[in-house]
Amino acid sequence: MPSANTVLLTTLAMLAFAGNSLLCRLALEGTTIDAASFTLARVAAAAAVLWIIVVVQHRLLRTDTMAWFPPLAGNWVSALALFCYAAAFSFAYLRLGAGTGALLLFAAVQATMTGYGLAAGEPLRMQQWIGLALALAGLVWLLLPGLATPPLLSSLLMIGAGIAWGIYSLHGRRNANPVTTTAGNFLRAVPLTLALAAVMQAQRSLDRAGLVYALLSGAVTSGLGYVVWYAVVPRLRAATAATVQLSVPVIAAAGGIVLLNETLTLRLAVSAAAVLGGIALVIAGKARGARVLR
Repeated sequence: MPSANTVLLTTLAMLAFAGNSLLCRLALEGTTIDAASFTLARVAAAAAVLWIIVVVQHRLLRTDTMAWFPPLAGNWVSALALFCYAAAFSFAYLRLGAGTGALLLFAAVQATMTGYGLAAGEPLRMQQWIGLALALAGLVWLLLPGLATPPLLSSLLMIGAGIAWGIYSLHGRRNANPVTTTAGNFLRAVPLTLALAAVMQAQRSLDRAGLVYALLSGAVTSGLGYVVWYAVVPRLRAATAATVQLSVPVIAAAGGIVLLNETLTLRLAVSAAAVLGGIALVIAGKARGARVLR
């Protein structure tokens, strides 16, 4: 059984990931900040916090002055994927509810990573194929035309954000120091978000409360959230680490109901059950296959 400390850190990480959806939705629905400015503030705040953590780590390990300027890790491919995720995420939440957005994002991430595995020749068990079909049916049900259908363009943007995050995750697998690498990628993404803000200058609208939400999203639920997650992942089995992330859309939906007065529709509830249940089957199949191989 995981220790109490591991459970606490895992819970905090899941709350942070769901918090990104809630803070973005709070800012874009309840304040006048525009999506491009939110993205810029979020990415810049995350880069600053992560870089401070990296510098502190280097100062604890080294005594020479160069420790104040540790080498920049990461790469531009990952930074571009990170930028695409952050920008599409913000623009999607202009019209999506917190729970719906988190569900679409999570499903797209998992589909991207599973699809990559298939393309790379990783076989799927029958249980996993059933899980994929169930998850796909859940997404189709969510996006079918009707009164409760989420806006199509916003849904496609969030699916794009999930694909970008899946690519980012795949590109960054097996990093020796994920915090340092993430800090470097966020720093590289800052000029990309600056360019986006410049292009969208005509729609620029700054709001103090919205800026606070964006900074919290970057510094706390993104920057510190990733640090906590990377600290706890080595203590979890791979299947456990994947499974606990199923809680993120549920937490986001609950937070949306409590904080944003969003409604839990029957369509979203059924879709969430199908998507998350299907993904759980895929994850369980991977864990079972790994045990058989051992």
